This record gives sequence, structure tokens and C-alpha cells, in this order.
Amino acid sequence: MTGLFAYESSDLDWCEDNYRHSEHIVEYFNTMSSLFFFVISPIMLYLLHPYARERNLAVHLVWIMMIFVGLFSAYFHMTLSFMGQMLDELSILWVLGLCYGLWFPRRLFPSFIKDRTTFSRLVMMITVVTTLCSFVKPTANAYLLNCFALHIIYSLGLEMRICTDPKVLRLCWSAVGLWVLAISCWISDRFGCSFWQKLNFCYLHGIWHILIVMAVAYASTLIAYLDANYEIPYSLPSLQYWPNDNWVLGLPYIVLKGTTKTQKIF
Repeated sequence: MTGLFAYESSDLDWCEDNYRHSEHIVEYFNTMSSLFFFVISPIMLYLLHPYARERNLAVHLVWIMMIFVGLFSAYFHMTLSFMGQMLDELSILWVLGLCYGLWFPRRLFPSFIKDRTTFSRLVMMITVVTTLCSFVKPTANAYLLNCFALHIIYSLGLEMRICTDPKVLRLCWSAVGLWVLAISCWISDRFGCSFWQKLNFCYLHGIWHILIVMAVAYASTLIAYLDANYEIPYSLPSLQYWPNDNWVLGLPYIVLKGTTKTQKIF
């Protein structure tokens, strides 16, 4: 058990030079960039609270779990321990499972599932089984997680085919664009390390951390907005950006314009 927590007991080692800035932190920039999760997550918890209060307070668990993703990511890159790797990857897996259970559109449920409770239980079972299987081939975990991301993008594509709202389409393209940039950094750091070492720029994995938390903020808000239109249409949801709705960049959130009187109409 001691070996599981030992420094550099993981098979993964990212491109950044080890122990370059601290004798106690293996990958300094990758560790520090993980702290970006602690900045974005509380803001998103606050911005999405009106929607969560109306829809389901379990929505808050997504961004509470994202704080743990940042914590475990920082621990992993600080130590490159096997236990750090597993905590990092499994926390991401459980965030994805939670998002599927909360937000996956009913119309895309398998034909043998009739309600969200049954679907959520199926997702929970799959997540538990995947968690156990992840210990068999840990180096494959990251690729499996990115396959889930591809399925989410595919599902969003199905939704966007019937969408004409320019603000929603803009949010979708922004989310996909951020994910493409993020995964490009991840792949480049993983497979092009020698090239980046020649340029003395070995920080792409840290940039991935920053881009991916922004991509999650955009994608989760988009999915939550679509969910609000399906599940609580009386709330008349709309999209805005913090801190200024007119800025090109900002954090998206949902504004509910409906009232209890509106609910009676629906």
C-alpha cells in the first residue's frame, strides 16, 4: 500500500521537467494550473444556483466534484503517484456519470428505459463497473474518458441540429472549440514531448487544465440550458455571461425568467 502513494509510482510522466522548481513537487506548473479548478468551481456554483434550486439541487454536485477533480489533479502532478493518478481519473469519471444521470435527454434514452430514475441507476452501475475495471489497465483510463467526451459532443450535435437560437449555437461552438484546443494540448504534450522540449516549452498539460475547466463550464451550462427547456419549460430559461453579457469571453450561466404564474400556463 505504501508503494501506491510513493512519489513517481505512476506509469505516467508528463512532459514538464520533474522537480525543476521544487524538491517536493514533481511537476510544478501542472500542479499549480490544477488550482484553476478552485477558482472556476465556486463561481459556477453561485451562477447556476437559481437553476439548481428550480430543477434539482443535485446539480451542485457537478461543481463540488470538480473541486475534487482539481484537488486530486494537483496531488497527482505533485507526486506522480499511482494513487494520485487513480483519484484524478476516477473523480473525472464520476463527474461524467453524474452529468449523464442528471442531464442526458430523455428522448435519447435506450428504448427499454422509461424514466430518469432507472436511467440514473444504470449510469451508476456502469460507473461502478468502470471504476473497478480502471485498475486493470490504468494507462488506458485517460483514453476511455476522452471517448465519453466524444459521445457528449455527438449528443450535443443531435440537439443542435434542431436549434436556431444564435446565442445557444454560439455557446455550443465555444464549448466545442475550447475542448478541441484542450485535447490538442493534451495530445501534443503526450505524444510530441520531444518537440516541445527542443522549444523549451513543456507546459501544454498545464494549459490543458485551464482550457478543460473552461470547456466544462461552457458545456455543462449548455447542457443544463437544454435540460431546463425540456424539464422545466415554464421557467423560460435564457443564457447570459458573467461578469458582462456583452463580453466575448465570460462564464455562461442560466437566467430563469418564468414565475409560478408561468408554470400554471404550462
